[in-house]
Amino acid sequence: MLGFLVRRLGQGALVLVLISLITFFLINLAPGGPSAASRFETTAEERAALTKQLGLDQPLVTRYGQWAGNLVQGDFGVTLNGGQPIGPILRQRLGNTAQLGLSALLLSVVIGIPLGILTAMRRNSALDHVVNAITTLGMSIPDFWTGIMAILLFSVVWKVLPSSGLYDASAGFSATGWLQHMILPAGVLAFVMLPNLVRFTRSSLLEVLGMDYLRTARAKGVREQRVIAKHALRNAFVPIIAMVGLILPALLSGSVIIESVFGLPGMGRLAVDAALGRDYNTIMAVTLVAGAVVIVTNLLVDLTYSLVDPRIRHD
Repeated sequence: MLGFLVRRLGQGALVLVLISLITFFLINLAPGGPSAASRFETTAEERAALTKQLGLDQPLVTRYGQWAGNLVQGDFGVTLNGGQPIGPILRQRLGNTAQLGLSALLLSVVIGIPLGILTAMRRNSALDHVVNAITTLGMSIPDFWTGIMAILLFSVVWKVLPSSGLYDASAGFSATGWLQHMILPAGVLAFVMLPNLVRFTRSSLLEVLGMDYLRTARAKGVREQRVIAKHALRNAFVPIIAMVGLILPALLSGSVIIESVFGLPGMGRLAVDAALGRDYNTIMAVTLVAGAVVIVTNLLVDLTYSLVDPRIRHD
């Protein structure tokens, strides 16, 4: 197990280095520059002075070496368009995105896995057809359209839920206010991720239900509920866990659109603002954090396999 962890962590570190190299050179080689250094109201002398102040006049290799050296010391640098330290901004935005992503994941798992099990147990029933139709609809509709329709329905027409933000700033933070603000964005993001989990759970369980050892258990008089809970689900959960592992990184990419639609100050919105302003340092920080989340998620999923199925060993 220790050797496996060391190998995976080493591979993850190498992947992050490659991500940083590719991202750094691509964004710097693209035409244009940070909005702070390319405003029309500034003179050519002011733009030249600002370019020198930001270090944009130095060779790319030198700039990457300086950036990497600072990163090793835990310094992400400052935003090029505002001069603010990126580290505190990242911690705050990552926390907000984690709230949105984990809430959506919880909804997806709590609703999706039982629904997938139920449709597998009642294959070709009316419930199965209805759920398949809903999941197909969820996979077909763009998440930004779903978010806009949810705002129009729940915030404009019915006026029961707020349309943006994490909580009511005038009333201060409260658990009730946070929940009211989180229901719509988390629900929309879960609705986008839910169809894949429902379909994958259904197909995995259907594949297991035809196995010989389940027929043997039924022939011995074991109750159907026990056959499903103890034998079928345990073997079907390995591919389901893999699907959950794929959903977690997708929550990060999905949050870019959801946070923009609902005005949430998270990593997705930070990435959009940084890309529009060509803020190189912020783009690098967001990209590395997203890559680290994907690497850690894949590692945790692989470790979970052995807990669900003792036959899987990480030597």
